[in-house]
Parts: sequence; C-alpha cells; structure tokens
Amino acid sequence: MINIGKINTLRVVAEYPFGYALAPLLDSEANDDGVYEAIEDADQQTVTLAIDEVETPLTEGQELSVFVTTDQRGELYATFKKPLIQVGETKVLKAVSATNFGAFFDWGLETDLLIPNDYQAQPVNAGMYYVVHAFFDEKTQRVLGATKLHYFLKENSAYLNEGDTVDCLVYAKTDLGFKVVINEKSLGLIFHSDAFKPLKVGHATEGVIKTIREDGKVDVALQRVDKGGRDALQQAILEDLEAHGGISTLTDKSAPEAIYTHFNVSKAAYKKAIGALYKQKKITLSPDAIRLNKDNA
Repeated sequence: MINIGKINTLRVVAEYPFGYALAPLLDSEANDDGVYEAIEDADQQTVTLAIDEVETPLTEGQELSVFVTTDQRGELYATFKKPLIQVGETKVLKAVSATNFGAFFDWGLETDLLIPNDYQAQPVNAGMYYVVHAFFDEKTQRVLGATKLHYFLKENSAYLNEGDTVDCLVYAKTDLGFKVVINEKSLGLIFHSDAFKPLKVGHATEGVIKTIREDGKVDVALQRVDKGGRDALQQAILEDLEAHGGISTLTDKSAPEAIYTHFNVSKAAYKKAIGALYKQKKITLSPDAIRLNKDNA
C-alpha cells in the first residue's frame, strides 16, 4: 500500500521514457520447504517518479525512499525531495500567497501546499508563518493543509497525566493565554499567568501538564508546580551558591528575565524557593545578595 503524503519505501517495477513506475515492496510467504518467496500482486498500485528526478539509471527491483503526493490535478507522483511536513504532522510553515479560495504554503516542494478557506482558522496573510496540520482529503484526493487544528487534534487526551513533561508548539493567542499543540497529538492552553517568558505563535517550548480538567481539557505550565519541582529548584539554588563561593547577586529584586535565564523559572517561583530556603536557615538574605549559611557550605 502506498501512503500518500508520507515518505514510502518503494521498488522500481518498470521504466518509461518519462520516468519510472514504483510500487510497494512485495509481501512474502513460506513455501512447502519453509523458504519465503515474494508474492506478486497483479493489481498493485504504482506511482511515477519523473526522469528528471534521477541522476543515474535505476534498475528493476531497486528499493527507493521517496515522498508520495498529488499534483494540482490530483494525480500521484513520487519525489526524492523531503517535505517540511507530512500527512498527520503539525508544523510551522510560511504562507506564500492567498487567493479567494485558499492560501498556499511553502512545504519544500515545487507545488505549494493548499489550505482551502474552510480549513483556515483566520484569513491568511502572505509572508507570515502559521501552525499547519497536513492531511489527505478523500473528497479531492489531494494532500491539503489546515490551520483549524481542532478539526484534527483533540482538546483532551487519555495518554496525558498531570506532571508529564511535554513538547508544546504555540498556535494561537487568546484573552486567556496561549493555545498549544501538545506532542503533535492534542491541544492545550498555557494561561497568561503561567507564561513567564515571551511566547509567540510558532514558538516551540517544553512544558509540564499542570491540570487536566473535568471536561478533559488540558492546562500546561512552563515549569513544574508540584513539590518535586519546588524541591528541585531549591536544590539548584543551593548548588549554584556552592559553585560561586556561597554568594549570589540574583535576589528577589532581580529582573524576571535574569532569573529565567539562570534557572529557567518564573520570578514568583524563584522568590518562593529562596523564601523556603531562608525559613530552613540554609541561606541568609540581604538587599543585594543571597549567601549560603556556613553550616550548609
């Protein structure tokens, strides 16, 4: 079977003046002697690899790794070019043009990827980057794209648990926060209160599952907010003090950007951590510095 919109391993089955016919690899079964033999399929599906794609002649039976897609007429063709996105994937792509029926995106092939108007979350502007999901449309028999991600990705997922570390891709900004694609499988939200570093549409970031609501929708944080996360931050602060002679000028008065750069956490989390260490008498505080108590040095 040929997977349209994906990279396939196919074999050469015929040569024509204009190119080569490629087909899926042969299945095999054991004969009476226990030897596996290839099974020919008279109705095998084939796809054409244009002759200008080939630098040296191919031989019948040769296996190739090619991307299979459709042209503007909906006809299948194979190419050695690697696309920026495959069917089922969600990636950041650049819009190259917009028409009255849809927008076209650069996905690394000669023919641009079409996103029809019905699949656009908002009107597309040429030259801007968008988060796009690629799919094969059975009706038109073409590989298409969509920025309406909820058509293809769920807003809840049974595979996630609170505290899981996940990969996030920001795809929209709302009054509540930033909508993200989680692990290219599902959708979630980072509230503005949890976005302690700059986020923009198209940015990738690591996150932590903060809450799974009763309706199954997922809230994501940029840092661990459980006891394990708090303990890890406190230990990191102590180790940093030890590495710098027991003193740090990074205080609760420091800029949020400086704290994030050093510890990859929000200023609020950092203040809570040094407050806890102070109560434990592991550090002393002054307006311009934090010092490691000698008993902990």
